[in-house]
Amino acid sequence: MTRSGSKANLVVMQSGGPTHVLNQSLTGVFEEAAKSQAFDRILGADHGIRGLLNGTFFDLSAQPKSVWGAVARTPGAALGTARRKLKPGDMADAFATLQENNVSCLVSIGGNDSAENAHLFHLEAQKRDYPLAVIGVPKTIDNDLPATDHCPGFGSAARFLALATMSSARDAEAMGVDRPITIIEAMGRNAAWLAVASGMGKREERDAPHAIVSPETKIGEDRIFAMLEQSMNKFGYAVAVVAENAKDLDGAPLGHSGEPEFVDEFGHPYWPSSADYIAREAGKRFKVRTRFERPGSMARSMASTISKLDAREAYMVGAAAIHYLLNGATDQMVTLIRESCQTYRCTTGLAPLETIAGAERLLPAGYSEPLTEFPTRLFREYAEPLMGGPLPRFGRFR
Repeated sequence: MTRSGSKANLVVMQSGGPTHVLNQSLTGVFEEAAKSQAFDRILGADHGIRGLLNGTFFDLSAQPKSVWGAVARTPGAALGTARRKLKPGDMADAFATLQENNVSCLVSIGGNDSAENAHLFHLEAQKRDYPLAVIGVPKTIDNDLPATDHCPGFGSAARFLALATMSSARDAEAMGVDRPITIIEAMGRNAAWLAVASGMGKREERDAPHAIVSPETKIGEDRIFAMLEQSMNKFGYAVAVVAENAKDLDGAPLGHSGEPEFVDEFGHPYWPSSADYIAREAGKRFKVRTRFERPGSMARSMASTISKLDAREAYMVGAAAIHYLLNGATDQMVTLIRESCQTYRCTTGLAPLETIAGAERLLPAGYSEPLTEFPTRLFREYAEPLMGGPLPRFGRFR
């Protein structure tokens, strides 16, 4: 509630897995809010929803201006982040903190689960008759949010994975019979966007990857091993990219049955690595040394693979959130709208948080080749600008 004679405050929080450009969105939120002079203070929740519940904040208004340029270029989450699902019993503490800190606007930078929490804040504010405007800023390397053309974070992660695939493949090609098989794990949860992007550097049949195993297509182990064997016989080496949630013909995680190792608060199961399983089984089947590469958090944090376009758009959606808030928007997420013109250009729009919460946008038909899952022309046209332009061309002797 706004105190008499004072401006209200704004809280911004970062949620879910960090990205290369998450701090660009934070910087966009802060700088646009500061420029508007609409708020007394701009607060950053310490480790996302946990900070809001505990009442622990960074006073962003008190930070030296000189720090913001460096923060914007830094991977990770400068405020800290959390995967924490709001529970009904949390609301009393949350709204006590909001009222104590005179907060009238809440900006949540995150993905599907963050949208769910943000929408719950909106509903609770209505129930309590508390004047709170809530807006979401999109973020996820998985690129699986509905209603937006793409998600900040995806372009840089896709560039990393494509370069990692190209580069580790040249290592495998050089090693030849001494270590002919490399299996690379791709993040992306249930969506194939990142896995398919690993093939963006493939320009001829010999180039890796020789197989992509996406989380959206059920596949038998025998077919994976057949593709590996074919490439080994033809080129002397084989590289496969296997998604973290790859499934077998029965829809179970590849190589695993029974209960998951861990289930988070939003109900997402985590299984042992299917890529690791394929690497070990390939070694046994072909009696060769194999290499299992799990980029893990490097895929979303390697500063040298930040796409300049990705960074600009991450800042843009953060700044746009403040613009929309000050023009009366609430319970909405900022979206990116690709304009239908020959030269890539994107503008922003809005979509209801309720339509984003807990929903996923999977890879459209026509974006990957049947059987191999290699990127099609449609996918290349879609992804190349987001990844910061063409990938380098490597050479080899003929």
